[in-house]
Amino acid sequence: MKEDTMRGAVGRLCFRNKTILAPMVRVGTLPMRLLALDYGADLVYCEELIDMKMLQCRRVVNEVLDTVDFVAPDERVVFRTCQQEKERVVFQMGGMGAALLSDPDKIEAILSTLVRGVSKPVTCKIRILSSLADTLSLARRIEKTGVAAIAVHGRRKEERPQHPVHCDVIRAVSEALTIPVISNGGSLDCVKTHADITAFCTATGTSSVMLARAAMWNPSIFRQEGALPLEQVMEQYLQYAVRYENHASNTKYCLCQMLRDRLESPLGRQLHAAQTCTEICDVFGQGQFCRETQARMEARRSATQSRSQDPDDLCDDTDVIKMAIKFDRRDYTPQITPKMFLLEWSRREKLAQPLYHTVQRPLDRFFCSTVTVAGLKYRSSVWDKSKKLAEQAAAIVCLRSLGLPEGRLGEQESGLVKKRRREEEGECNGGNDPADATRET
Repeated sequence: MKEDTMRGAVGRLCFRNKTILAPMVRVGTLPMRLLALDYGADLVYCEELIDMKMLQCRRVVNEVLDTVDFVAPDERVVFRTCQQEKERVVFQMGGMGAALLSDPDKIEAILSTLVRGVSKPVTCKIRILSSLADTLSLARRIEKTGVAAIAVHGRRKEERPQHPVHCDVIRAVSEALTIPVISNGGSLDCVKTHADITAFCTATGTSSVMLARAAMWNPSIFRQEGALPLEQVMEQYLQYAVRYENHASNTKYCLCQMLRDRLESPLGRQLHAAQTCTEICDVFGQGQFCRETQARMEARRSATQSRSQDPDDLCDDTDVIKMAIKFDRRDYTPQITPKMFLLEWSRREKLAQPLYHTVQRPLDRFFCSTVTVAGLKYRSSVWDKSKKLAEQAAAIVCLRSLGLPEGRLGEQESGLVKKRRREEEGECNGGNDPADATRET
């Protein structure tokens, strides 16, 4: 795990006798945070995010999921939150690495700017330095910036999780400062059960404990009554993952972390083979729940899209087959797109190549594409920021309507798109999607 040197945090920061879940990179997504809160965590951390990435995002109220999303230009959801974690989520900003540890002037400048510029409390997290004197000096400079608390990972930047955590250094920092100090780094050798959280606080002389790996391995560690069986925890996690449309790769990663030394078990091998959200849920007996939830969300999404569509947009569309579809490149096999599948199928059936008609909505400059195949028209009711993505969505609607493969991860090889043909056509089109060469109006 790469440690950042400075993390800005916003949220309800009440540290005395509080435990905090601080999941590692890729783990702090909404489903895991909500699960930890259910089990007794007082505050939860989001994934570590770079400030420039957030500046590029737009804030979107997601009526389908009842969430607030911050969406990147490529349509990837960078941060998602909901009412359930309001005032209990800590937002992390960082610089991916420990370089700032050697530049205390910059640390002080950044934190001072944050404290002046935001209305929420600001905290930061550091690793210990090579000497106790240097660590205390840095901690005192950070305290003077006005931060609400400081978290101390009790390892030096070159030390890894297998190295013992330096509880004595964390205690020295806690005794030297007047602001709350949060101890971190005890997941492997200090915190195994809920009772160990208090013991770690005592050993470090701190007011709070921040957990990453221990909470990731079994979030029910926060239960005062004791941890729950892992199978029950994973099922509850999956239900949140489905409910909030967590990406399948992240869901699989989190479940693999929970299984740990059981990855080679029959259950672990089934999880390893699963690719889609539905397949993952099937492994844990949650397939029916997944399908019912997805169907309910699709219906809600269709209703939301129909309400938001401008009355003058595409009025004459009674002859168009429509679905609420959005193309996400991460769900498809490398170098193959739905447009390529549709093009190859049309050639095999000796049909005219697909004809795409794409329009842009003046209100928000989003696109919607209609593809005509064999005299029938197909369109996604979901408007998209990119013209190419809108065309891919239209191709998916057509393929699904015809019961054809579209190149999703986990699909059996259809033989429609041959590797050599992809390479040859890619060269002819400058390396772009061959299907982008199809005619447009």
